[in-house]
Amino acid sequence: MLECMVVANEASTELGRKVAVELGLPFSEMIRKRFADGETYHAFPEDLAGKNLIIIGATHTDTSYQELLDLIQGGKYWNAATINVAIPYLGYSTMERTKPNSYEIPKGVTRTRQIFRARPNFVAFVDLHSEAVLHAHAGEIRTEHVWTDELVIEKIRASGLTDYVLVSPDYGFSKRVARLASLLDCPHTAADKDRYDTDKTIVGQISSAVKGKTAIVCDDMIRTGGSIIQTAKRCLEAGAVQVAVMATHLVMAGNARERFQNSPISRVIGSDTVPGVHSDDLLDVYSVAPLLANIFRRHLKINPRLSG
Repeated sequence: MLECMVVANEASTELGRKVAVELGLPFSEMIRKRFADGETYHAFPEDLAGKNLIIIGATHTDTSYQELLDLIQGGKYWNAATINVAIPYLGYSTMERTKPNSYEIPKGVTRTRQIFRARPNFVAFVDLHSEAVLHAHAGEIRTEHVWTDELVIEKIRASGLTDYVLVSPDYGFSKRVARLASLLDCPHTAADKDRYDTDKTIVGQISSAVKGKTAIVCDDMIRTGGSIIQTAKRCLEAGAVQVAVMATHLVMAGNARERFQNSPISRVIGSDTVPGVHSDDLLDVYSVAPLLANIFRRHLKINPRLSG
């Protein structure tokens, strides 16, 4: 009998529960206590020796990142048969390289390397900003980059939007947008974006391909929203009749939500990879739980009726 245990770091508990339901497995809630000095106690709720441990853990904060490391290493300590991790959103993922003589730390790589050094058997990442982090180990860890294309296509088709053009806010993301456009059988184009500071960009003109159509601006994540809102405005200047946004990771840092509500963007479509994100009057959120469940089902050859 294939025995599995599904857990999550605290922030990703909601998504972890959804993945467990999709797998037809119970979700195991970690035992947590907070001590007066700020330290955190963790315990698994039952014996996991010989079981395949499945961990769901976004690393969007330093606390969540550290907790994911603790869960992996705790699984090793208590003799889990295998440790299998899904990181729905990888924090610091845009910091995968350094500028010459900057002496900055490429935390996207160094932090992922620390996760690999904790020695999980398998790690899946969702819609990475850069695949460079996949190579931050010596080949002993099995990794998979999971694309949300099927979920995105399903969501856009069900959105009620018609006569649309997919728009990339820069040429770096245009290959992904072209792939989505091919699957949706719709046109696509890209803006010319130039980054001149950490969170500051200038977006140039948009092609007339958006004229008279609904522009759907696509990106891997929304942090402050600056470049996406600029792109939306350029789309309207080029003749688009309305603009929507699709982004996998809805970080929505600082006053991003307020900026979107005051922008010409009609809706923001995204996933639940970042903890705490739900559908409301601005956001239209789909879950990546079915996608992650399929990855684990295939990787571990899970049959829900036979799993413990």
